Amino acid sequence: MDSPSRSSVIIIGAGVSGISAGKVLAENGIEDMIILEASDRIGGRIRKENFGGVSAELGAGWIAGVGGKESNPVWELASQSGLRTCFSDYSNARYNIYDRSGKIFPSGVAADSYKKAVDAAIEKLRSLEANLDGEVSEQPCSPKTPIELAIDFILHDFEMAEVEPISTYVDFGEREFLVADDRGYEHLLYKMAENFLFTSEGKILDNRLKLNKVVRELQHSRNGVVVKTEDGCVYEANYVILSASIGVLQSDLISFRPPLPVLIRFSVCPKCLAFKSFIYKANLKFKKSMDCMGKLKPWTFFAEKRSVHMENAYPGSNILVVTLTNGESKRVEAQSDEETLEEAMGVLRDMFGPNIPNATDILVPRWWNNRFQRGSYSNYPIISDNQDVHNIKAPVGRIFFTGEHTSERFSGYVHGGYLAGIDTSKSLLEEMRKQKERESESQAFLLEPLLALTGSLTLTQTEAVPSLHKCDIPTQLYLGGQVGLQEAIL
Repeated sequence: MDSPSRSSVIIIGAGVSGISAGKVLAENGIEDMIILEASDRIGGRIRKENFGGVSAELGAGWIAGVGGKESNPVWELASQSGLRTCFSDYSNARYNIYDRSGKIFPSGVAADSYKKAVDAAIEKLRSLEANLDGEVSEQPCSPKTPIELAIDFILHDFEMAEVEPISTYVDFGEREFLVADDRGYEHLLYKMAENFLFTSEGKILDNRLKLNKVVRELQHSRNGVVVKTEDGCVYEANYVILSASIGVLQSDLISFRPPLPVLIRFSVCPKCLAFKSFIYKANLKFKKSMDCMGKLKPWTFFAEKRSVHMENAYPGSNILVVTLTNGESKRVEAQSDEETLEEAMGVLRDMFGPNIPNATDILVPRWWNNRFQRGSYSNYPIISDNQDVHNIKAPVGRIFFTGEHTSERFSGYVHGGYLAGIDTSKSLLEEMRKQKERESESQAFLLEPLLALTGSLTLTQTEAVPSLHKCDIPTQLYLGGQVGLQEAIL
């Protein structure tokens, strides 16, 4: 029998997957759950911060996949909540490519480079498919020149659908909307939480949500799971839903006793899992609007030795958002904000002249160095075995895994995390149902010899005392240990 402190389910992580999983469990009658969140808020990689008078999204910022035949569930939530969004038009992004001197590449040059990039990506895709089939083929050349690098960034971050269909855009539509609401993207999570956690005036007061609980160890067996946190607390549950990011699972933050199977757990391998370790956003707020910046289009790419994406994501705010990825993002994370600001201003002055004033502030989210995130979002390669995803999300005993990285079709997106939480909770509910059936069958199996003995004893008793009905025989005769069975089993 469970102790009073034992829960049916512990959810680790209060991001979009953890919250959506908790909502489904509550809707199906699982009230005795606990949500352990490492930080001081819910939301995970959905996080806002006031910057330059704007509610800037430091993590997820867009609702991608809108306008199709199927409705994106996150777009539905945003519409129901009246969340303010702005349409992001990428149609001309491939031509907004500037060199370091601030000159835009001619559209013909950009178009030609883009076509070559698409052809190269298709060739690479076919080459990878051939290699998977056991054939040996020559790998296409990687982009080398500044404009090739910039085009490669555009293609892979925005328009990969021209090479290989992307489920998000196929299923939900090709439009994207920036969340530009003072309440932030996280408002959707608070609205979801209201459905099953006690809230007052927008604050979650339910003691089942425990903030600042850094999980460090999971002890799991066929009888349940013991969760130990950094502050020395111990929690017990029948099951755990673990929504930690793929980056955290690759780190040593959480230890498993016994260890997880080596076959399926979380080592980085170029052939099985490559994820964008970081999306860097440096928001530069300028003292005033400048005519020389007027030619900077909403979506601009700088062709340098490295690809840099700069966007005017918050029109009218004089805030620029710069995106770096992978090794470059880690380099920037490691340096001070002052160094990053100086570097960014150097690029802008090369483009628009030396008289551009200094930015008044800079904000650098450090997702890679955040031990509770260790990166921005997962990014499976185009050619990857679906078995990779199945292995990553496969339950291990009583531990169930969820998160956007467990979504076979929508990894890397908020709706991927949202739907993954729903799918995982449904899988757990089904397992709980099966476990209850197994326990019932086990009890019936144990009672069979007792029932047989009951018939024998009843026959003897009724022969000796004809007026005594078999149902009148005291229950203690069968449960008191006098028939050679241990009471604990019964």
